[in-house]
Amino acid sequence: MRLDKVIAVRTSRTVYRDGDDCIKVFDADHPKAGVLAEALNQARMEETGLNVPGIIRVDTFGGKWAIVSRYIKGKTLSRLMEENPGKRAEYLELMVDLQKDVHSRQCPALSAMKDEMSYMIDRAQLSAAARYALRTRLESMPRDNKVCHGDFEPSNIIIAADGAPYILDWARATRGDASADAAWTYLRFRLEGDENLAGEYLRLFCLKSNTEKRHVLGWIPLAAAARSVNCNAREREFLLSCVEL
Repeated sequence: MRLDKVIAVRTSRTVYRDGDDCIKVFDADHPKAGVLAEALNQARMEETGLNVPGIIRVDTFGGKWAIVSRYIKGKTLSRLMEENPGKRAEYLELMVDLQKDVHSRQCPALSAMKDEMSYMIDRAQLSAAARYALRTRLESMPRDNKVCHGDFEPSNIIIAADGAPYILDWARATRGDASADAAWTYLRFRLEGDENLAGEYLRLFCLKSNTEKRHVLGWIPLAAAARSVNCNAREREFLLSCVEL
């Protein structure tokens, strides 16, 4: 196994290609339980029939944990948007259609989103009163069982050479309310500074899923608080400002 062809570098992990294998190597301090949970989520998503790179094995390289899966030749949706700005609306519509497909699946073995979110809110850098208010709000939100990706964004979608879309990075997959999943996608666009794309995404998601905008917006303070825990200082500042809204 050779780790000399880097295809992506992200927080806490580096992704390599070796022939037909894609090797995601995590930082040495990344929890083993997190790696195993991500691999299990990805395997479960394969069973739902979604286009997901097939898991080959979980391994270690140089003392670091890694997930080895099938390499998908193609381009991420984010790269396609950059290369073809005139087709951004078309790509965004494809993305929303894919997210709806994810939400149409069932996987009872996944963790419950509200339980995961409650745990993360308890760790957020907020006052005890703010955390209590958020937990109270969380209890009042719908508890659904739709498959939710948890980090659905253009960089986690690869369009293969034959045009087939594949969805990557299932570390945060849970079962819950689709509007909560959409709230994080909206926040991700905002974090990247693309207010127009964020607004158009929200409009399109609500239109295609027959969802009232207020349902997605209601999840934003909760999603922002939960995601403010494992991120950099710039992202945390923005996300905590969304909690105040």
